[in-house]
Amino acid sequence: MHGSLVTSSLIRETTENESANEGYRFGQEEETYNIVAAHGYFGRLIFQYASFNNSRSLHFSLAAWPVVGIWFTALGISTMAFNLNGFNFNQSVVDSQGRVINTWADIINRANL
Repeated sequence: MHGSLVTSSLIRETTENESANEGYRFGQEEETYNIVAAHGYFGRLIFQYASFNNSRSLHFSLAAWPVVGIWFTALGISTMAFNLNGFNFNQSVVDSQGRVINTWADIINRANL
């Protein structure tokens, strides 16, 4: 996503015969892309109100979106791995001798909510 946004909104510093990458140097102070063009491109790519006018909020969301996706994927995989099919308060916690250890879940289960 970030690459397509940047390449679609680069400020060209070179001629047509040179690569667009030749116009930029590592660590330069000036911006290499136009945020207004990126805003328009992102608005057409997703939808108008999902685009950002601010470069910092754009970069934060582009960084946070995959991180949150990875977290939820890990949560889903671990949920399936431990066979957690939701909140099930029907089984009580028992000790090694088989005696029930009363928990708040047992009280909720007895309340028939």
